[in-house]
Amino acid sequence: MALTIGVDVGGTKIAYGVVDEHGAILERGLRHSPAGSPEKMALTIADAVTELAARHSVEAVGIGAAGFVDETRSIIRFAPNLAWREEPLREKVGELVGLPVVVENDANAMAWGEYRFGAGRGESHVVCVTVGTGIGGGIVLGGELYRGRWGMGAELGHMQAVPGGRPCGCGNSGCWERYASGSSLLLEARNNAQADPDGAEHLLRLGGGSAEGIQGEHVTEAARQGDRAALAAFESLAQWLAQGLVDMAAVLDPGCFIIGGGVSGAADLFVDRVREEFAARLTGRGHRPLAEIRVAEMGPSAGLVGAGDLARLR
Repeated sequence: MALTIGVDVGGTKIAYGVVDEHGAILERGLRHSPAGSPEKMALTIADAVTELAARHSVEAVGIGAAGFVDETRSIIRFAPNLAWREEPLREKVGELVGLPVVVENDANAMAWGEYRFGAGRGESHVVCVTVGTGIGGGIVLGGELYRGRWGMGAELGHMQAVPGGRPCGCGNSGCWERYASGSSLLLEARNNAQADPDGAEHLLRLGGGSAEGIQGEHVTEAARQGDRAALAAFESLAQWLAQGLVDMAAVLDPGCFIIGGGVSGAADLFVDRVREEFAARLTGRGHRPLAEIRVAEMGPSAGLVGAGDLARLR
């Protein structure tokens, strides 16, 4: 049985595990992410790998990292929430653990995990959209992970949706993720509560009586209680998500879209509306097959499993 180790590196934690060829995790662990120190990060990853390699015969390591990874899958050019700048992570970790190492963007790894073992099974053309604080993405075309010429493709959240719109952390403005993410959902809910306090009874109660006190989890809870302001925020999210998917369908023509990320935990509140709006707005509707819109199945394990599988296929 060919085993690999998959590592999913985030801004606050590092998840890692032993992955078999069927996508099963045989053993897993979790460590604090030393986000401010590239040297400590490499050592922490290597220590986690060494821990598992002592108990399992593994052939390679795959690291899913939140940042721009170069076309050789070795150097992290830039990471907005970590201290990596032109960081040769593959070389550093490989020297420490004595195993082949592959570095991949974390959203790409998540998309590959869902394509191989989750909601994308049976499809050859898949676009995975991770809806969390921002929007990430991964694209599989013809059974191959699409990275782009320089390894930095599928930064879906930074397609411009509104010229001159809301400022984005990337330095531009009007990016899709400023209108179709968990952050935008919260912003819409707070704005709605201020504009229509009578329709935001549950939201304001959960927020301690003020719009500023409303948090992301409150929006979902209030929407499930029928709160008008919260439901309107989810409707806005669905509209913007649908428009982005329509735009990507015009370019990529996938067989399915997969909606993942933290906000997908509230999929029952918005995914049916995304499907309806996607069908109503699609170019050539009625004369072309309709891509399925599915909810991710693997949860937070997708990135770890995908990274491990990509290491196996290196």
